[in-house]
Amino acid sequence: MAVAGGESELSEKKEMTPWEQHSAVISIPRFDYNAPSSLLHHSHSGFLITCPIKREKSATKEAISLFAKYIQCGNSTEENSVSKRRKISEENVDGGDVEEGACSTVKVDTDGERGPLLKLVKLTKSGLLLFVFGKSVSPDVVGIVSRIVQSVESGSSGSLLWCNRIFPIQATCSLNEKELREVVSKLVLQFVKDNQKLVRPIKFAIGYNRRGIETELNTPKETPNALELLDRNKCFALVASAVKDVESDSVVDLKTPELSVLIELLPLSGVPKGSLVVAVSVLPRNIVSAKPKLSIKALVSDTKTKGEKTRND
Repeated sequence: MAVAGGESELSEKKEMTPWEQHSAVISIPRFDYNAPSSLLHHSHSGFLITCPIKREKSATKEAISLFAKYIQCGNSTEENSVSKRRKISEENVDGGDVEEGACSTVKVDTDGERGPLLKLVKLTKSGLLLFVFGKSVSPDVVGIVSRIVQSVESGSSGSLLWCNRIFPIQATCSLNEKELREVVSKLVLQFVKDNQKLVRPIKFAIGYNRRGIETELNTPKETPNALELLDRNKCFALVASAVKDVESDSVVDLKTPELSVLIELLPLSGVPKGSLVVAVSVLPRNIVSAKPKLSIKALVSDTKTKGEKTRND
């Protein structure tokens, strides 16, 4: 009887789908309830992920597996590095190739651990995941997402199921004219320095997502500037002006932009009423799609996304 029971268990394990296997290995991290307050006062880098509604847990596990491959382990001692390399060889959860120096078990809000942690932030809107690094950690989030996109497009990483898009967050700031202008100008200047071969005049485009805006419109009268920038056209005008502060001869081109300024309103949970925070990035064309609207390239095909939506309905 014991043998038969063992065979039954082995059979069940063999029949487990990939996401069920991940579920057995990867635990869901806790929300960091201090992160929203930190986002109000400090700039953070990180990732905003879109996923099917009611599939946030599955997407979280899939995201952690992805980050384990592509996020470099920095600021660690030699002893920790040896330990992490050992984990890479022993604990690669999905059997794919791991980039050299990557962490196979990304530390996500683990009690008592210190280092370049990714923190999971609670949001008020379904179908979104927000991971942020500590305020003193600034990895190349655009490069990380670029490698993920390239890997998915080439088929080397296998097909993703739940993470539809991963938006790399280079910086965050409060939604006000002064801070937004400063952040955009700084990121555009850095982009231009890093891409010396850009053809002049530089063609750019702007994208602005106000997810969860219906919960943010009850903003106090003390924050009129934030209300103004919730208006898409006014925000576009401000961002375009910030771009031209750096490159005066730059021109808007919605079809083939060389650089795209993407802004995401973050529907943070647990922040004071009227406190609006946006994520900002200046991105190259290889990870951006201009049609049907300006956005990060999809990692999951439209067919799969629509199929999942139909099942949820």
